[in-house]
Amino acid sequence: MSGAVPVGVPRTGVLRVGVLGPVTAWVDGAPAPLGGPRQQAVLARLVAAQGRLVTTDRLVEDLWADPPRGAVAAVRTFVADLRRRTEPGRAPRSPARHLVTDGPGYALRGAEVDARMFEEAVAGARDLAPAAARGALDEALAAWRGTAYAGLDQPWAVAERSRLAGLRLVAVERHAEVRIALGEAADVVPGLDAHVDEHPWREEGWRLLALALYRSARQADALAVLRRARTMLADELGVDPGPRLAELESQVLRHEAPGEPPATQDVWDDTTAAYERVVAAGARTRLESTATLLRTLALTGGDGLAAARSRRVGAIRAAEQLADPELTARVIGAYDVPGAWTRSDDAGLAAETAAAAERTLAALPDGTPDAVRARLLATVAVESRGLPGPRGPEAAHEAESLARGAGDPGALAFALAGRYLTHVGRTGLAPGRDAIGAELVRLAGRHGLSTFEILGHLVRMQALSALGESAAAQEHAEAAGALGARHERPLVTVFTRWFDALRTAASGAPLADAERAYREAARTLAGSGMPGLADGLLPLALLALRVGRGLPATGIEDADGTWGPYAPWARPHLLLARGGDAADAVRRLPDPPPGLTAEVLWILAGRAAVAVGDRRVARRAAEALAPAAGEIAAGSGVLTAGPVRAHLDALAAFLDAPPDGPGG
Repeated sequence: MSGAVPVGVPRTGVLRVGVLGPVTAWVDGAPAPLGGPRQQAVLARLVAAQGRLVTTDRLVEDLWADPPRGAVAAVRTFVADLRRRTEPGRAPRSPARHLVTDGPGYALRGAEVDARMFEEAVAGARDLAPAAARGALDEALAAWRGTAYAGLDQPWAVAERSRLAGLRLVAVERHAEVRIALGEAADVVPGLDAHVDEHPWREEGWRLLALALYRSARQADALAVLRRARTMLADELGVDPGPRLAELESQVLRHEAPGEPPATQDVWDDTTAAYERVVAAGARTRLESTATLLRTLALTGGDGLAAARSRRVGAIRAAEQLADPELTARVIGAYDVPGAWTRSDDAGLAAETAAAAERTLAALPDGTPDAVRARLLATVAVESRGLPGPRGPEAAHEAESLARGAGDPGALAFALAGRYLTHVGRTGLAPGRDAIGAELVRLAGRHGLSTFEILGHLVRMQALSALGESAAAQEHAEAAGALGARHERPLVTVFTRWFDALRTAASGAPLADAERAYREAARTLAGSGMPGLADGLLPLALLALRVGRGLPATGIEDADGTWGPYAPWARPHLLLARGGDAADAVRRLPDPPPGLTAEVLWILAGRAAVAVGDRRVARRAAEALAPAAGEIAAGSGVLTAGPVRAHLDALAAFLDAPPDGPGG
């Protein structure tokens, strides 16, 4: 078991250390033998210090209850041996990368540590929607290979083992909680039953077991569990149940839905029952109500967003069958859900929606309010994002003009959202997008349009990242996050967590730290309902990071899976990293599609062209990147390839040099 590589281990030439089980290390994904127990204990002690200095004297005290003569020299020997084992390719007498000498002692730096990644994942899951939290916790719990710091009995190891074991129990309970929220209550009952038997003093375990039973329509069993908990706490500890346990017992006795205020449930039930009773089954107003409800569902993210996308098209089809273009316009326009990413999540559904909006525009009678037409045109723009051609930008500008004339702030906000998504026809347009974002923030803030105010802050976060104004971008990320929390918009966290990773990468942090930040951000994509954003994003971020730092793409493809739509621009770099012939892959490169990653993709194309000597593709890349010469290739707000000027200089140096062969 100790030789198995844990979930998520990268193959990028960095050191990975595992203490969630026997102390183990991996280099390039392969197990690295650590030598005897003392060497393992030295490495483990440095892991426990979390990057801080541990003096040689402290290491001696922590390794031996009764230090032998020559203990200091022995520690130095252990460290030297560990350095050889964990950095086998390091040149003689060159500084160590990981087990570094720091004043009077040593520290572990730049390594990926499973315990640290576990702690960060568990902490981050608190801010995620249930589906995303489940994915993060699945991965975190899978990293455990046994008892933490197994085989070490020194006091510091015992203390760390106890701390991590307690955190693991929190993760197990949070994992059960999100599975219950996702409708898997019956499936978690057996595991929770074993959990409370093994840890009977944890009230949260009892509460979750009772909740899972109640959600599985086993009210009597839920009450029995709550009474067992009450008796155990009273008899063994002499205390009453805590407030959460007591509240759940009251809810079960009153047949209420646990975790939801009874008044909220009553209002929902009463309203839906009245609607069913009063509004005829075939009434056209049901379609409008459906579209409004789907809009709210989409803003919940995850499964809600995916379900809303597909059911929206069904509502539009039903409206068109009634041959009432004004009704169809209201059904389409009610779903004014903006996008924060310039690639569609479902190209087929987007195309069908845009086509329906175009048909409805053509069929509307004279005298239709301009605000109605503006919403249809904004829909065309939003659903055309990421596609070449003039129709998307044209529709966005026309929508904006009509909405301004109509004086309708909601229609104008939606039109501006369409303008932002289509204002990517070439590189270097970040200032324009920033202006759109600034107007969205002002307009939406004045009129209480929270969804568009959040979008405005995210747009400015992205644009200011490209303009190198990282502090201002951070302010807008924080504003978007605060609004997202207040208005229950869980998808905002996806973008702000990726922005945090971008900042880590752009700060010049060690490669391992930057890659780890991207991988942690990628956990938020699980269950987000945004395949247009998620597909291929993590490997693209890792590749852009490496190319921006002049490093090869070693190991990224094997470690991080599909490249999605970015495969053509990644392929030459992967071939070069393997020592293959990348010239044909470079020659076949298409122009990147319009979008927030265009600068990065052109940089990948240009750098690959330089590597293989293809002057034609290098010239195309230089011309395409020239408008963004003063920007950072970070306009997506989620990943970066560094300053565009540095890449343009490399392209210019290559193009100005005499050609070596037929590549030009």
